Amino acid sequence: MARRKHVDEHENHERWLVSYADFITLLFAFFVVMYALSSVNEGKYRILSDSMVSAFRNVPVNSVGQLAVILPTPAPVSKPNLASKTQEAVRQKQRESMRSIAKDILEVMAPLVEQGKVRVLETSRGVTIEINDSILFSPGQALIQPPLARAMEAVAAVLVGTDFPITIEGHTDDVPISNAQFPSNWELSAVRATTVLRLFAAAGIAPPRLTAIGYADTRPVEPNALADGRARNRRVSILIDSAIPEKGTEVNLQGQGEASEAAADPAPAAAARARVPPLPAR
Repeated sequence: MARRKHVDEHENHERWLVSYADFITLLFAFFVVMYALSSVNEGKYRILSDSMVSAFRNVPVNSVGQLAVILPTPAPVSKPNLASKTQEAVRQKQRESMRSIAKDILEVMAPLVEQGKVRVLETSRGVTIEINDSILFSPGQALIQPPLARAMEAVAAVLVGTDFPITIEGHTDDVPISNAQFPSNWELSAVRATTVLRLFAAAGIAPPRLTAIGYADTRPVEPNALADGRARNRRVSILIDSAIPEKGTEVNLQGQGEASEAAADPAPAAAARARVPPLPAR
């Protein structure tokens, strides 16, 4: 039996043309799709635009399909709040009253102001009268010296005709005190503030307007390292408070706040307070 002759396979060196043809075909299809996407039917686009303008801007659209012109909506003009205007008028009236009070106090305390023993300050909360305790009290004592008692009564006469809350603050230096009457500077500062409060109450100022606070040496205005600084820190401050009390917000267990009818106390909550009934008139 004759053997078949082995035929050598012919190697094709042009197979890359198949891949190249596929690549060209895909590239052509890609450009056709891109061209199709870039060609927009202008008529259909205008109809869609008119419909969206009519739906979202409530602009009337004509029947021929012309593009509507969208005019900018004018911003609403806010009208002044009547409550805000009323509150601002109240604040303005209070500021004028504070300036009048400060002027009257400066007149009755003029000699002590000239000596640097009394300062009258106008702050965001009202008017503050700072009095050096060396002219009010003897060292380690809480009784007002007679010459200053008359000056304080003159101050009370200015304040008795007003209705602003009055806070009397007692301050000391950092030199400790310990005796049978005052175990620490806390008691000394609180009793000195209360003494001034009693004098004001006896002079006719309504007790609900008065608050006494003892700060001891916790709020110095000068360093206590030198004698001048310690003397500056020993003082009594009288604050005529013009702040409008705000309504408090009660917080419940769910962390939500509910408005309270009680007005918040404008005086600092962290300080110790003492309200004292008035003494009988002397």
